[in-house]
Amino acid sequence: MRIIDTHSHIYSEEFDNDIDDVIERSKQAGVEKILLPNIDVESLGRLHAISDQYKGYCIPMMGLHPTSVGEDWKEQLDLIKQQFSERSYIAVGEIGLDLYWDKTYEKEQRLIFEEQLCWSIEYNLPVAIHSRDAIFQCIECIRNVGADRLRGVFHSFGGSEEELEKILSLGNFLLGINGVVTFKNSTLSTILRKTDLNHIIIETDAPYLAPVPYRGKRNESSYTVKVVEKLAEIYETTLEEVGQITTQNAAELFSLQNI
Repeated sequence: MRIIDTHSHIYSEEFDNDIDDVIERSKQAGVEKILLPNIDVESLGRLHAISDQYKGYCIPMMGLHPTSVGEDWKEQLDLIKQQFSERSYIAVGEIGLDLYWDKTYEKEQRLIFEEQLCWSIEYNLPVAIHSRDAIFQCIECIRNVGADRLRGVFHSFGGSEEELEKILSLGNFLLGINGVVTFKNSTLSTILRKTDLNHIIIETDAPYLAPVPYRGKRNESSYTVKVVEKLAEIYETTLEEVGQITTQNAAELFSLQNI
């Protein structure tokens, strides 16, 4: 079975003591690559260290996360953009809007998100979008910049049928599905039946959102198998087909064929 974990933070300190084992378990589970979105300036060192240690397997993105937006956002944004002239990245991410935790910097979040969407066009890269409690607002920003010139994924999708339809109407955006789809109180299984596997890629968001039966524990890339199993149940198909289609979707979106 082929799997790509398209969104993981295994460079975080939660993995300091057993990262080699985490990587080996991922490979044994069929995970071919792990894609690593950046968070802020503070995470740069860790992100690059893991990407260099497991070159070609752990592959970095670059962006400023909306929950990292504060008074120093201009300085952070300048330093984040500078990275694109120093290294290669497969996407601009993790970027977007978060209106769940704190709306203090909502205006700044929008400005920063649209600026980073422009980077996507400038560097011809896809975007990995964080949209907690802000899917419609993210779509508005995408349309402001130019939906026809952008492509990417709505990471950790868990929205409504209406939000699903709005995302797919953009034309070039996929849904990042993780352990949430296995939660008993999640309606995601029902919502996803309104679309098909051609619009889905698989992720963990490790160390967060571990799937059942690991819910509440540290998530890791090998647990993507549980997401594949749930999607196979939803679409009444085989694990191999889910893996094949979602892996191809990820490879095409992030141009992984030559990496």
